[in-house]
Amino acid sequence: MKNQFYIGLLLLLSFSLMSSTCSSDDDAMSDNSQQIAQIEVQATSGTWRITNFVDSGVDETADFNGYDFTFNTDGNLIATNGANTLNGTWSVTDDSIGSSDDSNDDDDIDFNIFFPVPDSNDFEDLNDDWDVVSNSATQIILIDISGGNGGTDNLTFERN
Repeated sequence: MKNQFYIGLLLLLSFSLMSSTCSSDDDAMSDNSQQIAQIEVQATSGTWRITNFVDSGVDETADFNGYDFTFNTDGNLIATNGANTLNGTWSVTDDSIGSSDDSNDDDDIDFNIFFPVPDSNDFEDLNDDWDVVSNSATQIILIDISGGNGGTDNLTFERN
């Protein structure tokens, strides 16, 4: 009889711990959900240009001179310089939900960019799940720390 009491107590304690763990995850998601929504609204308001792109210490900003970027609400991303147009996709996601990102910060938000281009295309360098460093109505600053070589990439969009 004593053993059944202890087993019951252990089960009750286990369920209590599991429910409190789930609760804190839900709180973190709701906090990031508000920031994600804010970033999405900012990104879809107007056109943007790249004012800084440093790929593992090499400034490659000039590769994107003249391009305007439009982040559509349906997840489509359009980059155009008048003569050339590239279509891609974008999204903003909570990194703490199933991401394989290399960051140690579980509460960060990813700004995902994908252009279906060959590896030799400059736009392939933008394909990543960028961590959002800061965002405002006029600027989105992103960073990525590579897991393979440890290089740091920086990307800044500014509203036109």
